[in-house]
Amino acid sequence: MIEGTPEPATGPEEVRRLIGRFDESSPPHGAAGAAVTIILRSGRSDVEVLLIERAVREGDPASGQIGLPGGRVEEQEGALVNTALRECEEEVGIGAGDLLGLPRFVGFSIASAVGLEVGVFAAELGPAHPGPTARSPIEVAHVFWIPRSALRHHRRVVRETVSGAREVDANVIDGHVLWGFTRRVLLDFFEIPDAVAPP
Repeated sequence: MIEGTPEPATGPEEVRRLIGRFDESSPPHGAAGAAVTIILRSGRSDVEVLLIERAVREGDPASGQIGLPGGRVEEQEGALVNTALRECEEEVGIGAGDLLGLPRFVGFSIASAVGLEVGVFAAELGPAHPGPTARSPIEVAHVFWIPRSALRHHRRVVRETVSGAREVDANVIDGHVLWGFTRRVLLDFFEIPDAVAPP
């Protein structure tokens, strides 16, 4: 914890506060090329967010990366939230009925590695859901939860980017390296400054 900053709130009320900052309306079809969902739950000591490790696939720019459940828009999906819901079901087995309300639209973010504008949503996992699983092994290798506090300290790591290998800011959590698009989306969502070095 940074000296002088208050301890962040935890529990279901904090999850609902985070999600409740955003409107229930969804952008229409065609507003973005893809959608991702920040799925939250109340953990033992902090708010937790669901992440996936993408399967290693030749020719896939997101191959092996840590990300949020999501993917490209398909024709006839209507509102962008429908893409977010379909991808959650396909990748981690979480459907609309497993969430406490429809996902809220957070905003747009550019995923430069794939050249797409992405619609970002947030939702709370309902207490009755047994837990997410990797539903499509050709897309998702692993699913796991991280506490919000894991995003507060970063280190520099070398990663392969669209412009070649270079050092980037990353959060390393239990061997998982979170960097780039997904890291930026989560720092923005949780309003965590990107300049907090390890103590």
